[in-house]
Amino acid sequence: MLRKLIVALLALGGAGYAGYQLVLKPWWRRWGVMPAEAIAPLPGDEVVPDAMTSETRGITIDAPPATVWPWLVQMGYGRGGWYSYDAVDMTGHSADRILPEHQGLKAGDLVPTHPGGGFVVKLIDPEKALVLFADTSLMQERSATEEASLNLRATGAVLERAQPTDFAASWAFVLEPLPDGRTRLLERVRARFGETDQPWQRYTMPLMGFGVFVMVRRQLLGIKRRAEQQPLPVPPEVAPEVPA
Repeated sequence: MLRKLIVALLALGGAGYAGYQLVLKPWWRRWGVMPAEAIAPLPGDEVVPDAMTSETRGITIDAPPATVWPWLVQMGYGRGGWYSYDAVDMTGHSADRILPEHQGLKAGDLVPTHPGGGFVVKLIDPEKALVLFADTSLMQERSATEEASLNLRATGAVLERAQPTDFAASWAFVLEPLPDGRTRLLERVRARFGETDQPWQRYTMPLMGFGVFVMVRRQLLGIKRRAEQQPLPVPPEVAPEVPA
């Protein structure tokens, strides 16, 4: 009886692992994109050319790139926020309006994830692409992190233990105009990880990857909602006539 139970448990575990590898993992790593979009080259791919993992997600926004772009430019801790679950990665709330003081982003600028560090802007092509980069040194928490909220410090502590010490990652946001005045927003993360002496990280890395997906999905939906607050212009050929 015990032997049958062990065999059944092993079979169930194998089926669960297979389901994760074949269904769940591909779904969250390519959420919202067509197969061709997932493998198509995007701006920023060259930033981490030897990436060990690449994830692409996307969403269609009922607004032109010019309307979506300002929301991307002002992202960051202490700026416009990340438009995701603010209790995890912000102190306060993400902006629901365009902030003129945070629209002057340029290559080399820091987009903070916490008071002590964050991503560096590697590429900025207005209304087309924003590519961010982070590695071990940029994401290390410093004494300034004490200014952050308790939730943000807890998030940083979890990430520090869940990922290898040595890593490099690019984070690209690409805007593709659609013929009907809408926008296709593609988000891609490419990462390379070094060796680790922490054996549990082989198990925590997939969990961290899924956690990133949860945050990014909320972020893309948040950008979409904010950009669509401004209605699309009515094409001249169908504009209503104004009585004289």
